[in-house]
Amino acid sequence: MQTFSINGERLWDSLMEMAKIGATAKGGCRRLALTDLDKQSRELYISWAEEAGCTVTVDQIGNISATRPGTDMSLAPVGTGSHLDTQPSGGKFDGVFGVLSGLEVIRSMNDHGIVTRHPIEISVWTNEEGSRFAPAMMGSGVVSGRFTLQEILDSVDVDGIRLGDELQRIGFAGDAPISGRKYHAFFETHIEQGPYLEAEEKQIGVVTGGQGQRWYNATCIGRESHAGTTPMHLRKDALVAASELIQKIESIAKAHPPGCGTVGFVQVKPNSRNTIPGEIELSIDLRHENDDALSAMDYELSAAIAAIEQQTGVSIELEPIWYYEPIAFDKDCIAAVSLATKQLGYSHMPIIAGAGHDACYVSDFAPTSMIFTPCLNGISHNEIESTTPEECEAGCSVLLNAMLSMAVVESTA
Repeated sequence: MQTFSINGERLWDSLMEMAKIGATAKGGCRRLALTDLDKQSRELYISWAEEAGCTVTVDQIGNISATRPGTDMSLAPVGTGSHLDTQPSGGKFDGVFGVLSGLEVIRSMNDHGIVTRHPIEISVWTNEEGSRFAPAMMGSGVVSGRFTLQEILDSVDVDGIRLGDELQRIGFAGDAPISGRKYHAFFETHIEQGPYLEAEEKQIGVVTGGQGQRWYNATCIGRESHAGTTPMHLRKDALVAASELIQKIESIAKAHPPGCGTVGFVQVKPNSRNTIPGEIELSIDLRHENDDALSAMDYELSAAIAAIEQQTGVSIELEPIWYYEPIAFDKDCIAAVSLATKQLGYSHMPIIAGAGHDACYVSDFAPTSMIFTPCLNGISHNEIESTTPEECEAGCSVLLNAMLSMAVVESTA
């Protein structure tokens, strides 16, 4: 089977141009979902997609679709895509690499004069990160039916700003319908965000599935009182209880390898130097590739909370806010990625996605797989996140050829 190349220099130049939007002093990016910077990145991407000959639409939750026609437009498209929003102190590649790899696929198809039977479609999914509006993966989650459109539109950030209002404000409250989205196949290219490919000296990760996740909000409610006049044995220090909970989350995760447990957000009230903390709000993130293990971690978390409440006299309210089970990707899509990797001569290994990705929700309604490329020291969600032009070119080349195997090449220039 013939293989096709992409323009690695053009892909890298596009990544660096997009990275200027929300650039940080440490070399990363800050483009929180539905901010003015997110708007700028969306508008730049749309201009590039239209220049490449795509028709662009925006749906009711703000997802952007760019379509290159096939010879039979009655057929479901072969899709790819990711997201443009970042963490508050994010890197230049998380998400955006998948979007711009899709764009480079279409640009390269134009270069080669490739005509496909199936249309090709790139998606930019709204609020994948979940760092401004929780939970994560909202845009793909609404399309998959995991969330209703209205509940997501009504979600608010920490400042009480409503997501639907922000969509309107930045001009991305589209009118394309949410329901009825179909793909013949869908692939997402992404930096690994972990250390395995680099450690094993592999160029490509052929992603076979994704970890399950459980997200919670927890509130520890103690009693505010004076730091100097309240004896230790009469205190109800919410921060002490929260500290014990955080340590317990760590031990629960370590007891279920390769599970992960993280507290990434903590808010102390009243946050005064000489007042015993009366209330702590924190986030909890549990992950595992096995659903039985993830359920066991959930049970142990509840048991740990009960024990801490009894020990400290602090009440702890646990609110589950998001769950999705571990998933297995489509065997034919996995095979397409594996075959393209072999034909291009890249070293590779099977891998499980440790992070949540839009492809995980797309797999609810379409055959799906992912392509991972290495990142330096496995670091992501960090301004120092780094990869190389060669690693990006490899991942995008695999994407192009995997997509073409599904889209049916009818002619080339």
